[in-house]
Amino acid sequence: MEKKSIIYDLRKKKGLSQEALAEKVFVTRQAVSRWETGETVPNTETLKLLSKELDVSINTLLGSRRELICQCCGMPLEDSNTSRETDGFFNEEYCKWCYADGEYTLDIWKRYAEIGGKEKLEEFKNQLIHEFNTLLNIEGLPKVENLNVLPGEFINMEYTLPNGEKVKFLDDKQAYLGSQLESEFGGRCFGIAANMDFLLVCTYEENGENPELVIYKKR
Repeated sequence: MEKKSIIYDLRKKKGLSQEALAEKVFVTRQAVSRWETGETVPNTETLKLLSKELDVSINTLLGSRRELICQCCGMPLEDSNTSRETDGFFNEEYCKWCYADGEYTLDIWKRYAEIGGKEKLEEFKNQLIHEFNTLLNIEGLPKVENLNVLPGEFINMEYTLPNGEKVKFLDDKQAYLGSQLESEFGGRCFGIAANMDFLLVCTYEENGENPELVIYKKR
């Protein structure tokens, strides 16, 4: 979309007339018309209201001037994964898995935000990487170089124990630090995950098929 047509296209997509949009963001129909022809641009407070009503980030309204990344996990931000505050406004600092409804979702980040924020979280990531590389001694597991924030619902695999019982070790509603690595022996992938309390390593086939728990170690 051309910058001057962004609001027009988004308004049409929502099925709103210029009058209806103007009423929702407390301006005149003429103001909306001038935005859509490129004569003027909305002020900061109006951009926030437009963002909420049109269901896109301010970054999108401005023509994606900035490349946004989550300040917690480093994930590139798009409208579909950008977090929101309790009032429905976008928070363009974080992804929806790290921050939602006015709160940090990742327990690790909650704790470290209180004592030093992102810098302390990076220190903790490095500590976990060191533990994965030095404490477990798992054959075929490559050296861990980085950990990303991963939603529990995406990595919470079900494992079959020797007694036949099927169990999951993670919480779908939490987020974890982890990564996927190809086995040095080929064939299967390693999945690793951790938080303040444990280290977990598993293996699985393509698309997460046939997962097997390798180790679940309390920290």
